[in-house]
Amino acid sequence: MAAGRYNFKIEQGSTVDFTINYTDSAGVAIDLTDYEARMDIRPSAGSSTLYATLSSSLGVQNDLTGINMTPPNPAGGASLPKSSGSMRIYISAASSSALDFKAAQYDLEVYSGSAPVTVNKILTGQINLTKEITTSS
Repeated sequence: MAAGRYNFKIEQGSTVDFTINYTDSAGVAIDLTDYEARMDIRPSAGSSTLYATLSSSLGVQNDLTGINMTPPNPAGGASLPKSSGSMRIYISAASSSALDFKAAQYDLEVYSGSAPVTVNKILTGQINLTKEITTSS
């Protein structure tokens, strides 16, 4: 399955917090039980410069930059299980303050942790950064 395309904006100094629902062409959630996730932000594809990297080491914590594979349930209650195909992309305000680019590229991959390792690119796109004006001292 080809990766989807999703462009988004980061407002420097603000929290980035959104959920991605990984589904098949029929809209059925893809079970991510045996998978982890990673995302790099770079100036362009193939660049050795790395602006940021996010990984699923975030776990269930809500205040750290990363990819949460068991995101909060929008209906309340327990977190969504990995089988829901949902992932929370979270970049803290402190982490976004440290970013310094105008536009960048990213891709989001899920990969199995067991041999043979399977890697699926699920999203790719551009990120535009709006520079911060008000900063805390």
